[in-house]
Amino acid sequence: MGTLVMKFGGTSVGSVEALTSAVDIVMQYKDEWQRLVVVVSAMAGVTNALIEAARSAERGDAERYKQIHTELLERHGDVIETLVKSAEVRQSLLAQVEEMLEGFANARVVAALLRERSAESEAVDATQLIVTDDRFQDAVPKREVTCKLVRKHLEPLLKKGLIPVVTGFIAATEDGATTPLGRGGSDYTAAILGDCLDADEVWTWTDVDGVMSADPRLVAGARVIPKLSYNEVSELAYFGARVLHPKTIRPIVERGIPLWVKNTFNPEVPGTLVVADPKNGNGNIKAVTAIENLSMITVQGMGMLGVPGIAARTFAAVARQGVSVLMISQASSEQSICFIIPMEAVAQVMAAVEDELAVELARRDVDKVWSMDDVVIVSAVGAGLRSTPGIAARIFGALGRAQINVVAIAQGSSECSLSFLVGAGDAAQAVQSIHEEVIVNG
Repeated sequence: MGTLVMKFGGTSVGSVEALTSAVDIVMQYKDEWQRLVVVVSAMAGVTNALIEAARSAERGDAERYKQIHTELLERHGDVIETLVKSAEVRQSLLAQVEEMLEGFANARVVAALLRERSAESEAVDATQLIVTDDRFQDAVPKREVTCKLVRKHLEPLLKKGLIPVVTGFIAATEDGATTPLGRGGSDYTAAILGDCLDADEVWTWTDVDGVMSADPRLVAGARVIPKLSYNEVSELAYFGARVLHPKTIRPIVERGIPLWVKNTFNPEVPGTLVVADPKNGNGNIKAVTAIENLSMITVQGMGMLGVPGIAARTFAAVARQGVSVLMISQASSEQSICFIIPMEAVAQVMAAVEDELAVELARRDVDKVWSMDDVVIVSAVGAGLRSTPGIAARIFGALGRAQINVVAIAQGSSECSLSFLVGAGDAAQAVQSIHEEVIVNG
């Protein structure tokens, strides 16, 4: 076969056992693909530790910085001492790890382990490949220059039959300053390489069997979803599911490159295939998710009817607080607008909205601005919402039989999600009831 890009997440390389499994997987597939590129995250927890170390150094806390540095060195050292057989290679690797700790050492470890298994491999620092702007923690890659560098550095290795092992998460500006790609950045790295190398597929290896139909902690019968569309994955990510962030897979979405989500610790399971259009049967609901610790703010008043600009000014006030709105619902009578935000932001958002609408409140065009706290958004996601009659009826029928009160409702413009608000005490039962009705019972 052609070109495959594999990405291993933090838990997939976070221990001796995990690294061994990851290397076994690469060895299993290296002869099945003409060209294989591996992207490696930092060990689980290392990203947070590096960020904390940087902030400690920035505020002058040298002791904490040194402590984190020592802890990370010990973690990588334990893995190297356990897995690498050659004393000479161990000594060289430990020196490189100490030197490169501000970046990620795992690429060098994985490349060395592959070479010990007679698979020619070379570690590649992604700062040589991916060029971004200078936005810290949310850097945006520059595609044209990045693809030139990717082809320049990786194509010669691939032509020689080598397996490049690339550091995930990090990139660099055109001036050479290191930039992080943000959360999920290693997925982003893999997608960028897949795009630039015109990959046939991208596989992301994690610690679950694929994308699940519900949180297994809430629903004992949660199952792996065999196929999803890019739109469905985007909706699931937005509504709190533990899946790929839409931004991080955009480069392969735009190219229509298939993406697999697989389990490093259970590689025999096929996983979840993410494609542009799954064409998988009746297209019913695929998953049910929940976002907790939310509040609903309502702007209400009979004088709002026909008054232009109330909604625009309300959401402008929210935006000025730097708070994201997760869901919006408005009465057709235009006498109330409600929107959902994180609960910790309620006080500042309420004050901002009341200040913005002070004139309308004073003359009673707006009667009040009030909040309902400790609510949960439950979302049913699946392309079936736009093509299968009766899905919404079944969802709300299940909630009615469970005696669950729905506070507010919204349907996504993509028609791939139906969301509603319930009290926190009803959330688990709501997810379980809907999952049973529209997923288990089809």
